[in-house]
Amino acid sequence: MEFFTASPPDSTHSLGLAIVRSSSTPLLLLDDQLVVLAASDTFCMAFGLRTDTVVGMEIATLGGGEWDILQLRSLLIATLSGNAAIDAYELLLHRRSGDLNLILNATLLNYSGSETRLLLSVTDVTAIRLAERQKDDLVREKMVLLQELQHRVANSLQIIASVLMQSARRVQSDEARTHLNNAHHRVMSIATLQRQLATTSVGDVALRPYFTDLCNSIGASMIADPRRLAITPTIDESTTTADVSVSLGLIVTELVINALKHAFPRKVHKGLITVGYASNGEGWQLTVGDNGVGMPAKDAEPGLGTGIVEALSKQLRATVTISDARPGTLVSIVHRAQRSTGDA
Repeated sequence: MEFFTASPPDSTHSLGLAIVRSSSTPLLLLDDQLVVLAASDTFCMAFGLRTDTVVGMEIATLGGGEWDILQLRSLLIATLSGNAAIDAYELLLHRRSGDLNLILNATLLNYSGSETRLLLSVTDVTAIRLAERQKDDLVREKMVLLQELQHRVANSLQIIASVLMQSARRVQSDEARTHLNNAHHRVMSIATLQRQLATTSVGDVALRPYFTDLCNSIGASMIADPRRLAITPTIDESTTTADVSVSLGLIVTELVINALKHAFPRKVHKGLITVGYASNGEGWQLTVGDNGVGMPAKDAEPGLGTGIVEALSKQLRATVTISDARPGTLVSIVHRAQRSTGDA
């Protein structure tokens, strides 16, 4: 039988020193007094130190005292005693040439006998942290520019709406006044959409507050007596992307305005327009209904609003269905979840 003899302690110690010196990672080997026993060439090169003078120095004296950091010393002592561990500890090292962001890791080594050693690895992440700060600054700058753009868009929409309203008051033709009023309502609705999206954080849009605010805005601008006619949204907790929410908002705007214009030609005691939205996985259904006079005549020519709703629904890959609600009319826009190729 062949026996293997373990390496003597001095041989193991020498091997450890050799590994530290040749490491491609900046390393320090410290004794229990925090005196440097070995330093890798990469450590010395990274911090402008001479390899032949580092050994035998206490870590706090390296680099003219730039490593004399009370918190670091406390962590190293606690690690030597086994009461703490340095695992990915980030340290800001102040240097005359510029501060460095360092990641420190320390491993406690126990040699035979009573010798205790501490292996300290150092990773310079200054460039990474600088890139992160520059990215954050760029994001903040873009957010400021976006807010300024949104403010200008909101002002422009208000100016356009005011011009349309003034023009509607001046014209003599009832038909022209109707078209101008319709344009004014559409611009105001778009302004509501823009304001809601501007206040929404980056990411998905919550549809309940979005549709509720939209319905309130349309009602405030087009319903003279809220006691006789109301718009009621019933929306689940769904969220969607900003692009989809804009299309949905425009569809709701057109359908609600259409109901306000045509579903209640005479004064009503309790008129109601409902807006509903519910999703199930990738599928969803948007409905706008009323309890008015019912569906238009079959020979009625589709208006601009109908064309807008159909175009937006097609863009969302949804189908439009108009049904008699008895009383009133119900418009349903349905987007069905697409089946995977493996489904029957």
